Amino acid sequence: MKNEFQKRLRLLKEQQFQLLIKPNNPVDATNGVFVRYKNPVLTAAHTPLHWRYDFNEAANPFLMERFGINATLNAGAIKFNKKYILVVRVEGADRKSFFAVAESENGIDNFSFWEYPVNMPETVIPDTNIYDMRLTEHEDGWVYGLFCTERKDKGALAGDESSATAQCGIARTKNLVDWERLDDLKTPSAQQRNVVLHPEFVNGQYAFYTRPQDSFIEAGKGGGIGFALAKDITHAVVDNEIVIEPRVYHTISEMKNGQGPVPLKTKYGWLHLAHGVRNTAAGLRYVLYMFMTDLKDVTKVIHKPAGYFLAPEGEERVGDVSNVVFCNGWIVDDDGKVFIYYASSDTRMHVAVSSVGRLIDYVMNTPEDGFSSAESVRTINKIIAANDVANKTAAEINSQLKQQV
Repeated sequence: MKNEFQKRLRLLKEQQFQLLIKPNNPVDATNGVFVRYKNPVLTAAHTPLHWRYDFNEAANPFLMERFGINATLNAGAIKFNKKYILVVRVEGADRKSFFAVAESENGIDNFSFWEYPVNMPETVIPDTNIYDMRLTEHEDGWVYGLFCTERKDKGALAGDESSATAQCGIARTKNLVDWERLDDLKTPSAQQRNVVLHPEFVNGQYAFYTRPQDSFIEAGKGGGIGFALAKDITHAVVDNEIVIEPRVYHTISEMKNGQGPVPLKTKYGWLHLAHGVRNTAAGLRYVLYMFMTDLKDVTKVIHKPAGYFLAPEGEERVGDVSNVVFCNGWIVDDDGKVFIYYASSDTRMHVAVSSVGRLIDYVMNTPEDGFSSAESVRTINKIIAANDVANKTAAEINSQLKQQV
């Protein structure tokens, strides 16, 4: 038995080692805006073996997995100590999620988890489940993590074990190890999810992108990406929310939408990456889309390309909750390269790479939604007409050059 135990242990360690050092290569097909990479950057199999297995042969003679991991998803992202850092939502086989930190030297592959998961303090009302952290390096000097804290709905009918309430939990840190838990965000909305802290003060206050909801699942009569201010981050209270990016009928975000990662500041405006949700015969479909807000008035949307920026493709469409992509973390290098970390089907993490320049071009120059079939055709016709002019001009230039020769 001892030999079998050691043999299985060596096999587990070798399999994970090969997974952790596996190179990740770009996919050839690209739309010119970003490049996908072939392999997921994090899966359940990437989580440390010493989280999942008791290596004491006397206590675990068959070397069984004692704590199963179901998924790694929806990671916040930050460049920290020259490393590409993901604060990952790790979901156990027991359906509870927790946070854990994984790092990479290049942001593309070889991500490995830190030895221990994040020990997140609780408020006076304990969390049942925490997930989907957004990381903000704020100008006040702290790194903030905003996440969803889920608890059972106390108003649920007897026997209803699925109704929940969601609010925004807030914690801050200086080293990503020691976290100070602050009060949950208080807003006029019944429930909150997908809340993001703006990296700068607005009118001397902390600024939040919110997502007001009437219930845990349904956006209800409200919805859309909201905006709100709070004077104090330690006891953050919002008196007024305004919706700056509403849901619209027969679009990719008619059902729900929400802010993704912290917006990126450029000389033209703030770049936003968000998720949009629509209903289909096969269930909800989640995609990513982009827009830009004004530098001086961050509530004013100044550019918004039509349709989705990134949608699930191929194997990304299959998982715990199929046909879903979700992003709440991206990293910008000093050279302008942008690493977009997204989860597919609530199961695994991927990376797509673009640049600030490409994203600005995409957001500012891609046609906006005309909200009807006829307008879509008019948009295509304009592109065709412009190409005809360009082709004629190119042909004339070529003809003139031949004559000169």
